[in-house]
Amino acid sequence: MNLSDALAYVESLDILGMRFGLARMQHILAELGDPHRAQPAIHVVGTNGKSSTTRLLAALLAAEGLRSAAYLSPHIVGWTERLMIDGQTVDDDAFAEAIGRVRQMVTRLGYQDEDAVTQFEVLTAAAFVAVAAAGMDVFVVEAGLGGRYDATNVLDGGVVTVLTNVSREHTDLLGDTVTQIAGEKLAVAPDDSDRLVVGYLDPPAEDAVGAIMAERHLTGWRVGAEIDADDGPGGYRVRVGGNEYPRLVVGAAGRFQRENLTVAIAAAQRYLGHGLSAEGVREVAASVRVPGRLEVFDGQPRIVIDGAHNPAGMQALAASLGDVFPGTPPVAVVSVLEDKDVAAMLAPLIPLCTAVVVTRSSHRRAADPERVARLARDRGAACTVVGNPHLALQEAVRQAGPRGGVVVCGSLYLLSDLRAGILAARPAT
Repeated sequence: MNLSDALAYVESLDILGMRFGLARMQHILAELGDPHRAQPAIHVVGTNGKSSTTRLLAALLAAEGLRSAAYLSPHIVGWTERLMIDGQTVDDDAFAEAIGRVRQMVTRLGYQDEDAVTQFEVLTAAAFVAVAAAGMDVFVVEAGLGGRYDATNVLDGGVVTVLTNVSREHTDLLGDTVTQIAGEKLAVAPDDSDRLVVGYLDPPAEDAVGAIMAERHLTGWRVGAEIDADDGPGGYRVRVGGNEYPRLVVGAAGRFQRENLTVAIAAAQRYLGHGLSAEGVREVAASVRVPGRLEVFDGQPRIVIDGAHNPAGMQALAASLGDVFPGTPPVAVVSVLEDKDVAAMLAPLIPLCTAVVVTRSSHRRAADPERVARLARDRGAACTVVGNPHLALQEAVRQAGPRGGVVVCGSLYLLSDLRAGILAARPAT
């Protein structure tokens, strides 16, 4: 199978598929020789920050001399972005070969019609196949949605289970409360596990996670206890289990990336069982960039794209907007998916922007721009509706003027529509 055929097959599959139960995924992997057991794994779950934490964690382990791979979702430009091997996007041929192996097995096993495999199941199985073939030392795996029924939940929590944070999302699938959602995410960790690393939680989430950990006898390291960080002399400083990593300069924009780095350092140390090279940590902190996460494109005007797609993500974006647009509030280009809490997403963003241009991403579940615009106007926004994302960006650039700024946010699918064109016109910083 070549890359074109592999992509056509992946794109033909059900994109919504969260099917309750893991029996089909386990059966497929067993028939493929259990590639998910070919190397130790670290499982990353949470509401926000999973992709950044996964990238940083894989890079930190590579700095310690390990061959590391990372599984990420969703992608922004191309399907192969979802798998990184030795710090690079998987080779086209290796990706196509892995998809081909999975497709052959799925066909042989007869999964079709009501029991057809989902897009995410195929991608996840192919990632395990490709990483096993590459002979990696460790695989850092980001969960797709939730945890309990996610296709990645075949790892028994991995050597380490990482919970980045918890807030309300996908309430139709994960539950209406933070406690229910935390339970779905922590379900990937086996009972009595002492391998947990828990990131930054607000008080309701902290109470929920603490109660679940106590009930299921889960232990590990938590921010605020074994993990701590602050601004120290010469830069950011992280302390984990008696080890200190001072003078860190985080190259990826956004205050939230410091939190992601902190969690990644703790997870790497938990996995290895010893402290990390301080110089290696500094190099990773300064060098790792995360496409689509407060990604800055300089020019006139400056354009920033961010994958914030839920209220907590928008709050994190809002906390960093003043850093990337000092003294110049930007014009926002926004599209969201129809199942999101749009009003809660807009609330932190609108006061920090001069205007909002609402559009519709190419995703079939993109919300009606007119409905989003009404909610934005209800909050006092100067709002324009431009249905085509490319024309919406042009309109925002016009409104911002050469000395202004533009922020594109609300949906990773909107970023997918626009990032390639922005990158072709101006370099990312």
